[in-house]
Amino acid sequence: MATSSCRRMGKAGENLVIGLDFGTDSVRALLVDAATGDERNHAVSIYPRWSNGLYCDSQRSQFRQHPLDHIEAMEAVIREVLSGIPDDVVNRIRGLSVDTTGSTPVAVDRQGIPLALHPEFAENPNAMFVLWKDHTAIVEAEEINYLAHQWESDYTMYSGGSYSSEWFWAKMLHILRIDPEVARCAYSWMEHCDWIPNLLCGYNDVLTMKRSRCAAGHKAMWHAEFGGLPSQEFLTKLDPRLEGIRDRLFHQTYTSNIAVGTISSEWASRTGLPQHVKVGMGALDAHMGAVGAVIKPYALVKVIGTSTCDMLIAPADRHRNHLVKGICGQVDGSIIPGMLGMEAGQSAFGDLYHWFARLLAYPITTLLADTFNQQEQQTLSNRILAALSEHAKVLPVRAADEVTLDWVNGRRTPDVNPTLSGWLTGIRLGTDAPRLFKSLVESTAFGSKAIVDRFEAEGIPVQEIIATGGISKKSPYAMQVLADVLERPIKTVRTEQACALGTAMYAAVVAGIHPDITAAQEAMSSGFEQEYHPRPGRSTVYRQLYRRYEQLAHVQEKQTSYK
Repeated sequence: MATSSCRRMGKAGENLVIGLDFGTDSVRALLVDAATGDERNHAVSIYPRWSNGLYCDSQRSQFRQHPLDHIEAMEAVIREVLSGIPDDVVNRIRGLSVDTTGSTPVAVDRQGIPLALHPEFAENPNAMFVLWKDHTAIVEAEEINYLAHQWESDYTMYSGGSYSSEWFWAKMLHILRIDPEVARCAYSWMEHCDWIPNLLCGYNDVLTMKRSRCAAGHKAMWHAEFGGLPSQEFLTKLDPRLEGIRDRLFHQTYTSNIAVGTISSEWASRTGLPQHVKVGMGALDAHMGAVGAVIKPYALVKVIGTSTCDMLIAPADRHRNHLVKGICGQVDGSIIPGMLGMEAGQSAFGDLYHWFARLLAYPITTLLADTFNQQEQQTLSNRILAALSEHAKVLPVRAADEVTLDWVNGRRTPDVNPTLSGWLTGIRLGTDAPRLFKSLVESTAFGSKAIVDRFEAEGIPVQEIIATGGISKKSPYAMQVLADVLERPIKTVRTEQACALGTAMYAAVVAGIHPDITAAQEAMSSGFEQEYHPRPGRSTVYRQLYRRYEQLAHVQEKQTSYK
């Protein structure tokens, strides 16, 4: 088996692949040697309209992205990652795979074209991608939960028992209700991670486009037990506007080791890629990040950035009928074929830190707004966070310290509830900025502990913790606090591009370079960079602070009615 794998992957430099990682603010491209995992080149392209704040309203939790942002940034980033590389080397690129944020759906026409690409919808946010963190569909999510819990088959049973306003059906229904013109012209709907691969292959029939098992299972309540998506009877009962939608969506789903097709001549020309490049089935970014981090059974991979997604895999034959309450879904093959992929996460992590930095910078950025451009304001924010971390890390940890709830963007896990909010408690006249920042960092660690505790309370052991993402690289202080609170060692992944590397690993599989994703991971892993160990002297105090965190959580939960 090993000999066969080596023979298929070839020599170093013989076969190259590209991983595309569509994040919240930009798309990254990573050019990787499929035999060694050597990262040959990388590039980043921001979304121009998004960066200018268009189509969003944070006061209403509306976050939309124009499909042109994705098209233009993708074309630019691929051309950039290929720039300066000889033609004979470019011709060795065999595969390309994609990950995106999720759930990020869009209304499309019969050809699978997002409505915002039609002139009459070009400036309509409801015809654009509804970003993962858009919370305009809270009412719709509550209605889905209520009906599902009364239905003969509880369609939320493989989604932790609750459906989120951040997910596919809630967002679709919300748009259909508030925008009759979009509702009239929307033939179907697509997740971002499905649209990009089909676009690259030049397909123009939405009914035959392949759809991701990862997105469908975690965000759209797709499951083989249900015969696919929830029944049309259920959907029509939910809202008559959904009549007939099931047959205009999809029945089958595909794991990421499946090729969608070969790049179209148009996109080969637009990007400079060779026409033999195979395009893989897309997936959600955190799931691909877990692949890039070389996830193993019962290892929890924390993809830590503005928010977190916590990924865990378990053998499907052992846990297929083991329902885990309060997580964001358990899907056969969503991360690794043959394994149940289990998703959890926090709606705010780095976002909470940056909120505080913006708060502190407000007098400067407001009174001296003409002095600082956008880049300089970002630099100022980073400097504030660095200074806060330096001062906070030397503070003692005491049982009477300030305690914060981290739910400033609602709670994702355990037990999704977007209506919850952040709390600051125990503040005194002696509470200065470093002490408050210390409390914020501890709150994100407490939120992480709640997730680990839930998995283990539900009979899923957490045997190892691996971290990747921006925070794992940029904030040693946050990582050390996390290790202290969890009372477990945490390994950080060496690569800065774990999500893109995971997609590149799958690209090597769909191109036939590696026989399966396990072989690709073994050949292409970046390894680990650092390991944080808990400091025993702090464990006792953190247990006391965590109990106060749990008490605050209980009080706020009693005040909300989200089901």
